[in-house]
Amino acid sequence: MNCVLGVDIGTTNVKVLAVSSTDWEIIADTSLPVPTLSPQPGYAEQDPEKVWQAVKQGISEVTIAAKHKKVTLESVSFSAGMHSVMAIGADGKPLTNAILWSDNRAEPQSDELHTSQKELGDDIYAHTGTPIHPMIPLCKLAWFRANQPDVLSQASKFVSLKEYVWWKLTGRYDIDYSIATATGLFDQQEKTWYKPALDVAGVRSEQLSEPQPTTFAVVYDPEKEGVARTALPAGINLFPGASDGCLANLGAGCIKPGITTITIGTSGAVRQTVNKPQRDPHGRLFCYYLDERDGRPYYVVGGPSNNGANVLQWLSEKLTQQETKAVLAEAETVAVGADDLLFMPYLHGERAPLWDASARGAYLNVDYRHSRAHFIRAALEGVMFNLLSIECLLAKQTGPTQVIHANGGFAQSDFWVQMMADIFGVPVKLNASNESSAMGAVLLVSDLKASLEDVAEDVLFGKTFEPDPERHQQYKDVFSRWEEVLKRMNE
Repeated sequence: MNCVLGVDIGTTNVKVLAVSSTDWEIIADTSLPVPTLSPQPGYAEQDPEKVWQAVKQGISEVTIAAKHKKVTLESVSFSAGMHSVMAIGADGKPLTNAILWSDNRAEPQSDELHTSQKELGDDIYAHTGTPIHPMIPLCKLAWFRANQPDVLSQASKFVSLKEYVWWKLTGRYDIDYSIATATGLFDQQEKTWYKPALDVAGVRSEQLSEPQPTTFAVVYDPEKEGVARTALPAGINLFPGASDGCLANLGAGCIKPGITTITIGTSGAVRQTVNKPQRDPHGRLFCYYLDERDGRPYYVVGGPSNNGANVLQWLSEKLTQQETKAVLAEAETVAVGADDLLFMPYLHGERAPLWDASARGAYLNVDYRHSRAHFIRAALEGVMFNLLSIECLLAKQTGPTQVIHANGGFAQSDFWVQMMADIFGVPVKLNASNESSAMGAVLLVSDLKASLEDVAEDVLFGKTFEPDPERHQQYKDVFSRWEEVLKRMNE
């Protein structure tokens, strides 16, 4: 039996899967935590060496486990979180920690591209497909330019965490088109670095990695100077893969029109796959490159939310001091709409649909009849309403959602998944594996001659949740009131 390793370099964990090349069953897997540092309020960083060590250990554990099962490793494909960036010296050693997507230090630089340099910001969005926000490397590099110009002058390269891992394994500085399109620096149509964005960032194209297709391959050669020795056998193909969001769509089987993937982990995202670039007139949706097959490109368009299961965590740790299972059970005691109590779930600022890092959460219509259970249910509904508002923006570009393929930690709660079906009014299918990004990395390279539609047919599913028509109608009324509040926040 042969297998492919899918390596997902996430913000919280590094996950590695060994997946059978014949029936797509997971043969071995591991998950290793990666700590996030917050040296100042609004900062979010990771030590790149600790991320590399987690990747190396995860690959070793899964490779050895597969070998014990008499499985032959064919190749390795990578998934990674978007928007990280760090400075690298001429000796290949990091000059800084990796700054993560959730880091908001570049808010002033982002605001400038929305106000005094709005025309330039709009032009960069039109070329790159990346909404202007403190999360993107464009703004983070502009922050370095304004606050730590010595870093820009000393750095030989600026790379993401995945590029750093790739350099360790290949001795090359390459970046896949998918991660590149999430930087705010990459011209999506020309597939090259965009000069006006580089000027804003204060970097030169030679300080960035060489853009490559997501299925570009390098043969692993641990004897090559500068290449790290690992448990991987020499001679196998290494593929850079794509971003976690794009691969989550493939791993969820979301390639055809009408299928929407919704992921709710710590944060959340709503995505569809399309065959031509899409742009929201107000810059509220991303459009990232996934792959190209027989001259046919695939893009993933959608919107990310900062607020997903972290709201449930807040309810558990701060509001109720109960385990999440008990919190969810308490929410079930309250009827749809939480007796008119509304919650705006912006505990961590927000990306889509507001793109406002300073946004904050709020309860509305609070009165004496509302118990703790009402506050819990309203918060869970608020997370879903926010995702629905993103889906409404997306539907204007891609057409209506007919079915949702859902994954992420929230899928462990039948109650919360049923709430999604009732609010969106369409069936919700759960993926058999919750590791959709790592699985997508495997599927991406499983058959390079097949269309992604055909590849997605191999995705396995678990339970399907059908919407309740009566509850859906009730939720439509509640959402209309919730949406009015959102409109006022956008004014």
